[in-house]
Amino acid sequence: MQLHDFTLSGNCYKVRLFLGLLGRSAELLPVDLRNGEQKTPAFLALNPRGQVPVLVDEGQALYDSQAILVYLARRYAPDSWYPQDALSQARIASWLSYAANEAAKGPGQARLHALFGAPGDLPAAQQRAIQVLELLDQHLGRHNWLAQGAAPSIADLAVYPYIALAGDGGVDLTPYAHLHAWFARIRALPGYLTMPGL
Repeated sequence: MQLHDFTLSGNCYKVRLFLGLLGRSAELLPVDLRNGEQKTPAFLALNPRGQVPVLVDEGQALYDSQAILVYLARRYAPDSWYPQDALSQARIASWLSYAANEAAKGPGQARLHALFGAPGDLPAAQQRAIQVLELLDQHLGRHNWLAQGAAPSIADLAVYPYIALAGDGGVDLTPYAHLHAWFARIRALPGYLTMPGL
């Protein structure tokens, strides 16, 4: 198994984290995003979107971090990570979408502007991030895990990185006690891996 990876990417980290929790390893192949390696013909042959992460398993290239989490859950994880009942799957799908949209466009976008100097409106991204954090904190005041089950699911892994890294985007995480308790539950999972910024 190989993971085309960028250490500071929250999306790549989701995959590394899940592999760690599953006790599985992958050969990490660093992608030089700053010099545009993700736009070269060789990389585009793996992922025409020109983005990391890309997981190659048994000769198949998979991309999009949420899709990779689903694949790893179905292929290598106990059912609790991605239960097969309709209600659980609908709840998880909702949070996977939240990770790709609200979390990415709020805390994730603020982090891109502040940490990497990406163009855009940092104050607007920070304001979106606060809305994202408030909603999550309220939800986690009623539930230990995002999909409301008794155990973590891939929903938690999909949302966690850009929320926990919100400080990199100049967003204060101090007011959100339920988020901090959730962070602690995730960090206590056997096999947990960290990344720079956490």
